[in-house]
Amino acid sequence: MTPSDLLLALYLATLAALGLFGLHRVWLCLRFRWDRPLPAAQAPGELPFVTVQLPLFNERTVAARLLRAVGELDWPADRLELQVLDDSTDETRAIVDEEVAALVRRGLDAKVVRRAERTGFKAGALAHGQALARGELFAIFDADFVPRPDFLRALVPDFADPRVGLVQARWEHLNRDESLLTRAQSVLLDGHFVIEHTVRHDGGLFFNFNGTAGIWRRAAIEAAGGWQHDTLTEDLDLSYRAQLAGWRFVYRPLVTAPAEVPAELSAFQSQQHRWAKGSVQVARKLVGRIARADLPLRVKLEAFAHLTGNTGYPYVVVLAALLPLVACSDARLDARWHLAAFCLCTLSVVLFYAQSQRPSGRSFARKLLDLPAAMALGVGMSVAQTRAVFEGLLRTTGEFVRTPKRGDARAPRYRTRLSKLPAGELLFALWFALGLVRAVQQQLWGSLPFLGLFFAGFAWVGTLALREWWLRRPAPPLPVAAEQTAPTSG
Repeated sequence: MTPSDLLLALYLATLAALGLFGLHRVWLCLRFRWDRPLPAAQAPGELPFVTVQLPLFNERTVAARLLRAVGELDWPADRLELQVLDDSTDETRAIVDEEVAALVRRGLDAKVVRRAERTGFKAGALAHGQALARGELFAIFDADFVPRPDFLRALVPDFADPRVGLVQARWEHLNRDESLLTRAQSVLLDGHFVIEHTVRHDGGLFFNFNGTAGIWRRAAIEAAGGWQHDTLTEDLDLSYRAQLAGWRFVYRPLVTAPAEVPAELSAFQSQQHRWAKGSVQVARKLVGRIARADLPLRVKLEAFAHLTGNTGYPYVVVLAALLPLVACSDARLDARWHLAAFCLCTLSVVLFYAQSQRPSGRSFARKLLDLPAAMALGVGMSVAQTRAVFEGLLRTTGEFVRTPKRGDARAPRYRTRLSKLPAGELLFALWFALGLVRAVQQQLWGSLPFLGLFFAGFAWVGTLALREWWLRRPAPPLPVAAEQTAPTSG
C-alpha cells in the first residue's frame, strides 16, 4: 500500500466514524415531536415541602439577581425553604447576607449555609445542604439563572407519580442576541434541550439533569447513592445512577428557565471543557454498569451514545489534519465524493440544529446566520475538546472551574484563567487557508465547502482566543525612577 493509499484509507475511516455520529443525529430528528401538554395542577392541600438550593461560589455579578428572583417563587411560605450554599471567598458573601436578610424580613425561610472548606465543589455543597434541609423536593438553580415565579407550580405536579425522581425544565438564553458567539452557543444548547432531551424522554430512554433548573425528589437522590464528586459532572453522574436504580425522569420543554450563556470565548471553553471531561469520566464510571443492567437494548445503546458523544471531537481533529492533504494529493477523491462526504457529516448537523430552533421563534434570516456559526464554533472547539476527552480518561478528577457570569454590568467582572495561546486553532486555520488556496489553484471545487467550514471554525475560535489573551496579558512592570539626591545647602 502506497502512502497515498494509506492516507486515503485513514481519511475514509475517519469519515465513516463521523458518519455514525451524523446518522445518530438524523435518527434523533426523525423521532422528534414538539407537542408537550402539561399535567393538571395539584390541589393546594397536596403541595409538598420544597427546598430551593442555590450553590454559589464567587458570584458577585449575579447573586443578588438570583436571590431576588427566587424570592418571587409562587409557593406557600410554610411549604418553602430557601438554602443559599455559599462557598464564596470574595464580596459575594456580603451580597448574599444582605439579600437573604431582606428575604427573611419578608417572612421567607431563607438561610445561608457555609462550609469551612470547598470539599467536593458543587456536589459537596449540595450534599452538605441536603443533610440540613427539610424538603421532600429539591429545586436547584445555578447563579446565572432567573427562574420565573410559576416554576414550582409548573413542575411539582409531576411528582404526584411516586416513581418520578426528577423533573427538568428547558434552558432559555437571556443574552442570546448579544453577539455572534452567544447566538452560536444558544443554537448548540438548543440542540441538546430541544431535540435530545425531548426524544429521550418521549422514548423512555435515559436523559440527564442539567445541574440546574430542575427539581429532585430527596428519596431518588438517596436511593442512587447521593451526590458524588469523583467526576466533574455530578449532575450527569447522579442522573444515570438514579435511573439505573429505577427512578423515572420527566422533561418539560415548555417550562423554561432563563439564564446566561458565556459572553466570552474563554468562559465558554472552560465550561465546555468541564462538560466534555466530566461526561467521559461518567462513561468510564458507569458504562459497564449500564451494560450489565436489566435494561432494553435500545436504552443501553442510547445511553452509550449519550455518554460517549464527545469522543467525536478527536475524529474531527484527525479529519482536520487529513482533509487538506487528501483534497490536494495525488490520491484525491473525485469532487462528487467530497460533496457526498460533506453531506454525510454536515447536513445531518444542519438538520439537527435547524429542527432545534422551532420553539425559538427566530426569523429565517437569523437562522441563516446562526446555524453556520454554530457549526463553525463546534469545529473550532474540537482541539480544546479533544484535550478534555483524553483528560477524562485519566484517573484524576480535576478541579471544578466555575464559569464566569457577566450579570450586573456595574459589578467588576470575573475573568477565566487563560493558560496559553490558541496555537492549535491558529495552526489549523493556517493549514486550511493553504488548503483552500491549493484547491482553488487545482480547481477542486467539490472540496471547498469542507475546507471553508473548517477554516472558518478554526480561524474564528483562534482569533477570538488570541484577542482575549492579548487584552488580558500581564501589564509590563513600571520603570523604577532613579533615586534623586536632594541638594545640600552650603
